[in-house]
Amino acid sequence: QVQLVESGGGLVQAGDSLRLSCVASGRTFSYYIMAWFRQAPGKEREFVAHIRGRGETTYADSVKGRFTISRDNAKSTLNLQMNTLKPEDTAIYFCAADTRIVRARDWMYWGQGTQVTVSS
Repeated sequence: QVQLVESGGGLVQAGDSLRLSCVASGRTFSYYIMAWFRQAPGKEREFVAHIRGRGETTYADSVKGRFTISRDNAKSTLNLQMNTLKPEDTAIYFCAADTRIVRARDWMYWGQGTQVTVSS
């Protein structure tokens, strides 16, 4: 079992920055592919970014160049640096862990989510 706890969400203005963190406990953190997803009201959960154990990253086109995913395996921590935020980035952000890249709904472990609201 892996437990994931996100933090860092909040209310910001368009153009601001925010940094989300996700602390993992349980199994060996470096063993897992870690990801961020988000879900806006009335929409399906969507992929934001993922990072493999050795640091290889992949981003959704909508956040490429603005968001940076990183991990600290020694601290079992996943981060998401979000710059130049837009109102359309408003969503609940979830971290997730799995040993494979799968569809959004199939990721093995999920955090409880943290709300990010971007005002225009």
